[in-house]
Amino acid sequence: MRAVLMAGGSGTRLRPLTCDLPKPMVPILNRPIAEHIINLLKRHHITEIIATLHYLPDVMRDYFQDGNNFGVQITYAVEEDQPLGTAGCVKNVAELLDETFLVISGDSITDFDLSAAIRFHKQKQSKATLILTHVPNPLEFGVVITDENYRIRRFLEKPSSSEIFSDTVNTGTYILEPEVLEYLPFDQESDFSKDLFPLLLEKNEPMYGYVADGYWCDVGHLDAYREAHYAALHRRVNLNVQYEERSPGLWVGQNTHIDPTARIETPAIIGNNCRVGARVEIESGTVIGDNVTIGADADLKRPIIWNGVIIGEEVHLRACVAARGTRVDRRAHVLEGAIVGSLSVIGEEALINPDVRIWPSKKIEPGAILNMNLIWGHAAHRNLFGQRGVSGLANVDITPEFAVRLGAAFGSTLKPGSHVTVSRDQRSISRMVSRSLIAGLMSVGIHIHNLEAASIPVARAVVPTLPVVGGIHVRIHPERSDHILIEFFDHKGINLSKAREKKIEGAYFKEDFRRAQIQEIGNVNYVSQATDIYSAIFERHLRVDAVRNTKSKVVIDYAYAVSGAVLPLLLAKFGCDAVVLNASLSQTIPSPADREVLLNQLGHVVEALKASFGVQVSANGEQLILVDESGSAIRGEMLTALMTHLILTEHPRGTIVVPVNTSNAIEKIAHRHDGRVIRTKANPTALMEACHTNSDVVLGGSGDMGFIFPQLHPGFDAMFCIAKLIEMLTVQSYDEIGNNRRTLGQIRAELPRVCHKTLSVRCPWTVKGALMRRLVETHSSEHLELIDGVKILNPRHDSWLLVLPDASEPMVHLFADSNDRGWVDETLREYRAYVQEFVDQEQEYEKGDIDLVRA
Repeated sequence: MRAVLMAGGSGTRLRPLTCDLPKPMVPILNRPIAEHIINLLKRHHITEIIATLHYLPDVMRDYFQDGNNFGVQITYAVEEDQPLGTAGCVKNVAELLDETFLVISGDSITDFDLSAAIRFHKQKQSKATLILTHVPNPLEFGVVITDENYRIRRFLEKPSSSEIFSDTVNTGTYILEPEVLEYLPFDQESDFSKDLFPLLLEKNEPMYGYVADGYWCDVGHLDAYREAHYAALHRRVNLNVQYEERSPGLWVGQNTHIDPTARIETPAIIGNNCRVGARVEIESGTVIGDNVTIGADADLKRPIIWNGVIIGEEVHLRACVAARGTRVDRRAHVLEGAIVGSLSVIGEEALINPDVRIWPSKKIEPGAILNMNLIWGHAAHRNLFGQRGVSGLANVDITPEFAVRLGAAFGSTLKPGSHVTVSRDQRSISRMVSRSLIAGLMSVGIHIHNLEAASIPVARAVVPTLPVVGGIHVRIHPERSDHILIEFFDHKGINLSKAREKKIEGAYFKEDFRRAQIQEIGNVNYVSQATDIYSAIFERHLRVDAVRNTKSKVVIDYAYAVSGAVLPLLLAKFGCDAVVLNASLSQTIPSPADREVLLNQLGHVVEALKASFGVQVSANGEQLILVDESGSAIRGEMLTALMTHLILTEHPRGTIVVPVNTSNAIEKIAHRHDGRVIRTKANPTALMEACHTNSDVVLGGSGDMGFIFPQLHPGFDAMFCIAKLIEMLTVQSYDEIGNNRRTLGQIRAELPRVCHKTLSVRCPWTVKGALMRRLVETHSSEHLELIDGVKILNPRHDSWLLVLPDASEPMVHLFADSNDRGWVDETLREYRAYVQEFVDQEQEYEKGDIDLVRA
């Protein structure tokens, strides 16, 4: 049997608790109401669930996902435009309901025997069975009258006091046959009690009421919300409690420390990772969430405290609710019936009077007395993570205080006592940010292996050799010299998955930070052998004899951004003739225009010294641009093709991993060497993961992002790339009889000639999705690739066009690739005009909608 879980409620009477949370996700005993309903369904062997959503649907989807972790299978149906009512939302999923099914509200607490109700329904051959219960005050519920056979004869939805004719009420749980949905209009608002059930009575369809034993509470207002907690604590309702019952009526979570002098009356619940200070008084009926800190001498009389709350010394809480992430400072009082919205701060010695409601993210000044509601104003947050880590303006967006919170958020997603590495480039701003991150990590009990100033290839290579669960690297953004980039990676050195990033974002925005006691604060160890570890790995994957015997002369330009000075030491060790330029660390960070000037100078130096080639290193040791013997730059698609050719010459039949926007020249080169090409999303994490999960990969990346040598470490590494180039050119640069050393320019001339161009077009965030949908709908599916963005194939010309939305800017990028230069230019012109026209039309529609609303 399937169940429909109606979980679209916004819970307006529970404001401000439901400002940023749908009512079914409001916690009872530190678990969402919907989770308790799912546990009930599972107890009665109902594991196929259809959840109908409307208000903040992503909150529930993100929590339960496909239901697998909760032992059920969940399908979601979202009411996109307007709520369809209790019956309308079920009618909307009628195609999924081909047999007897159960409908249950996602915002009530009950332990009814659903199996008995289902048996009753089948015995009576009912078309619709309402599960009923007796309540002392039926004014807020639908009242039902049944005959001696329990067939429903009359009911009234939410009667007035003069209309009460029974104390038997509708609980909002129904067992229905699919054919009753035929009485309902499609895609229109309709209600079970107001529309469907009166119609079934009129049609004389068999409709019965099953009067259930057990507990039921419609959590529609604050009093009912508190009553559900107290009923559960006193075992009047059978709910699963996620914590160990340490003594009768006292449930305590893992890693929670309670001072021996604290006094606790039962029943009470204290969640995971909590700290209860000296002489704290906790009265029976108190519920404390996870990651809560309670200061000494606090007095708690039956409050309901959500996750991540910080309660100061001598605070008094009286039968109130403190939502997630709130802070109640020293000697503040919050009295009966008050609600403190999420992320709000109550200042020292402030007084919140009974039944006052404070909307989220408000700050009450120290000593203030609040007698009236403080209404919430909406504050939207952007995502923390972009395409590659967390970035922002140095010391404007990425400040010390931001970094402390970010470090605490990351650390709170790890087990207490875990170890991570922290590394940075040589800039002072990076040192400041890394120290702030370390402080945040330590505050939540995470131990640090500090690599200090190290290039990111060194940091990634070292991580798998240490007992750590991951690492953080801080550097100047490779593409924006006024921005800081903070990258996170796992125990293998690979960038974190999107799921891990979402967990960090959740902890950051909810301020759901674990608080370590003094003795649990993390330690810092300094790793002095990082360069030695990297050097050993470097040598192990290089044919040192070939490099040592080379007659090549190489000019390396560091562009005033030293990458830990590792490469010159290694090349000197191998006896290479390497000339180093601009190796000092300048106070001003070179702009892209400055680097172009330096690249031009590098070309002149290569020519003057008759060097084999030159290379400009950037992005803290991840990226490079080559300069051939004539001083010409090799970058972007040409560099990708050159590296692919050289690597596949050394490793025929190997696999190359490139982003989806890379030129078709790669497939042509791979074909020459019986190689294989894997294309991924155009982001660093996708490239790293593909290189790691395919065992025969010999090279990954691109000229724009950098190159990955999977046998070395999972990240991009320009330093190893240079040494590998020297090795491959030494081994491969002779003709068949061993004469006439070939130059880099000559090898480049042998590569396939493909025209590959790109341009960018402005596209607002609100239009991107519609644009992508339009492209998919207006092109044949057999000519589309949807790896990342929309790639439109033209087999006749062996060509393609890719429309790729930018991950962090209101832009889309167009890439065109073909043997025919004319086709590339014409196609880019055509699709630039297409995108611009579509954007203009969508914005006109939006403007028209706004004008209509105003009118």
